[in-house]
Amino acid sequence: MPNQHGDFIWYELLTSDVDAAAEFYGAVVGWRSRSFDGAPHGYRIFSADDSDVAGLMTIPPEAAAAGMRPCWLGYIAVDDVDAASRRIVEAGGTQHVSPTDIPGVGRFAMLADPQGVIFYVMRGATEETSTSFASMKVGHCNWNELATSDQAAALAFYGGQFGWEKGDAMPMGEMGDYQFITHHGETLGAVMTRAANGPPPMWNFYFGVADIDIANKAATDGGATIHYGPAEVPGGSFIIVGSDPQGAMFGLVGPRKP
Repeated sequence: MPNQHGDFIWYELLTSDVDAAAEFYGAVVGWRSRSFDGAPHGYRIFSADDSDVAGLMTIPPEAAAAGMRPCWLGYIAVDDVDAASRRIVEAGGTQHVSPTDIPGVGRFAMLADPQGVIFYVMRGATEETSTSFASMKVGHCNWNELATSDQAAALAFYGGQFGWEKGDAMPMGEMGDYQFITHHGETLGAVMTRAANGPPPMWNFYFGVADIDIANKAATDGGATIHYGPAEVPGGSFIIVGSDPQGAMFGLVGPRKP
């Protein structure tokens, strides 16, 4: 079925070196990359074995001048980009890129939530279903995690804009709950309070790998800094949180093979 308002439909790496990033994620996640003809900033497409899952591009000069650093961003489907952008700003968000058409692809806008976390909204040009987020597929995003400075406000904001609901929660001691978020019965990820000495509020995306130890070695050999993991999570999978060689935060999730 077509994607619905509030679904994650695409992921995008903004980086300082697209060639190095393409090589790194190819080795770690197994993605192939190809150029997207006619697109600015050296835009490329990452694909898994079965479909396209993400994009990467050079940080635009004006964004770099404003202080943007390499990062991963997510695209959230909306029924109407212009209306969604207006509602987000009215709810305390910020618009960084006004609604813009990409011929043959769709209409998008770049915004930030009231805590300053950047994300995109988009309406595709076709009703084709995105499988960029697929919680059990290798090579796809398996988990979307928001670390925020105000968990209650963030949950209210995203729930109001996209219809997300609270699911189960896991206590995290002084940091409060790790609150799962669901959408039309599917668990998208979770919202947590950012660590006091950690990165600023941000989305972090966990991409599925076939073997966490092989992926960990490939990431380390490729110049990544591993901040956490491999660590087991409920369900028996293992996760890693790291920074790629250009400094973008990323997550990996997968099994530990015997």
